[in-house]
Amino acid sequence: MHENKEIDESKQGEALMIESPAAKGGKKLFLESYGCAMNFSDSEIVASILKDQGFSTTQDFFEADVIFVNTCAIREGAEQRVRKRLTEYRKAKKTNPDLIIGVLGCMAERLKSQFLEEEKLVDIVVGPDAYRSLPQLIETAETGQKAVNVLLSKEETYADIAPVRLGSNGVTAFISITRGCDNMCAFCVVPFTRGRERSRDPETIVNEAKDLFEKGYREVTLLGQNVDSYLWTGGGLKKENPTAQELSEATTFAQLMEKVALINPDLRVRFSTSHPKDMSDEVLHIIAKYDNICSYVHLPVQSGNSRILEMMNRGYTREWYLNRIAAIRTIIPDAAISMDIITGFCSETEEEHRDTLSLMEEVKYHFGYMFAYSERPKTLAERTYKDDVPEEIKKRRLQEIVDLQVKHSAERTKEGVGKVFRVLVEGVSKKSAEELYGRNSQNTVVVFPKKNYKKGDYVNVLVDNCTGGTLIGNAVD
Repeated sequence: MHENKEIDESKQGEALMIESPAAKGGKKLFLESYGCAMNFSDSEIVASILKDQGFSTTQDFFEADVIFVNTCAIREGAEQRVRKRLTEYRKAKKTNPDLIIGVLGCMAERLKSQFLEEEKLVDIVVGPDAYRSLPQLIETAETGQKAVNVLLSKEETYADIAPVRLGSNGVTAFISITRGCDNMCAFCVVPFTRGRERSRDPETIVNEAKDLFEKGYREVTLLGQNVDSYLWTGGGLKKENPTAQELSEATTFAQLMEKVALINPDLRVRFSTSHPKDMSDEVLHIIAKYDNICSYVHLPVQSGNSRILEMMNRGYTREWYLNRIAAIRTIIPDAAISMDIITGFCSETEEEHRDTLSLMEEVKYHFGYMFAYSERPKTLAERTYKDDVPEEIKKRRLQEIVDLQVKHSAERTKEGVGKVFRVLVEGVSKKSAEELYGRNSQNTVVVFPKKNYKKGDYVNVLVDNCTGGTLIGNAVD
């Protein structure tokens, strides 16, 4: 399970479009992205690099010169979807033998030999730290040779590349602040596919946020595998033993958030994802201090049982996690909290499963991302433990968790009825052209009559009704 909030399911595998098409007559790129927000952000970097090479985008892969799919290796299901998609791309090769097909991202790093040699599905394989080499790799593939670069880097952050905003609503955008991960959770493949954790220069992050605001964007989400461990000491890769002076001069995640929040009070700031072992009170106090830092914390728990958490190598206990929840409730009383949960991890008993349910009852999350354990190659769990919980038990436990979260989400949503929320308008409602939708600070979708409001406006909405996950109301002065 990847600790990063996933892109809305409707956007999974969606053909991504560059805002301003390149010069007429240039080559055409078909680009799809699967998985988390970090993958989507990476696709924007890829689009920027290729736009500079004269590429424009197309939504029809049969008319493309190059097809790239940015992949996720976090769960087996995601890999199966990508493999199925690759077989569809191969059909286009029959009508266009010169078509180049490439796999980017986490699956590329993990399955390079299968894609290139065994299954012969693709022409290019590129890992997440090698996107700068794409123009040269495309040239190589055009000669009929297979092209591959999956080398991981200790320095690459793409800080100097201004991402092209793909499929953008013009209001919200992602900003990547770290790459890689050092946590080595037993179930997670990210350290092997994305490498060591390194932080990005805060000045480049602030400048990117300023540029977005000047272009009309009104919300940025700071992205990282573990945003709370962001630490800039003058170089990307974390120093093993920084001196006291280096630490005193370093930029922490709390300080970075403050820098971004101070750009303009009308620029909302979100972040994903936090790690319970690194979530500090300093971060919570910064959130509470600024109205434009959203009152929303995604705090993955994975399990409600301390033995399972230790096996997962999470670095905290059930009690520690609940202490962090208590701190959030105390310092940011109106905060919404969401989670990730993995059920059916190696040797999990029925009683330990009930511990997860009881923790959910205690916290009553607003949202959740819930999955059955899927063993991933190279991970500590795959090397050390036996995946011994039967699939039917995993499915039953997952359903119990999902059912409970649906109940809690409905309860939390209902708490918003009768309240006024400041909503950032993101677009027209899918159900009615006469209604707009946006999200409040707590990340809940709010729908209200359009009137004279438009995308990018902040609107105060009095909520008078709701569904299980959406607030419904009317604009008020």
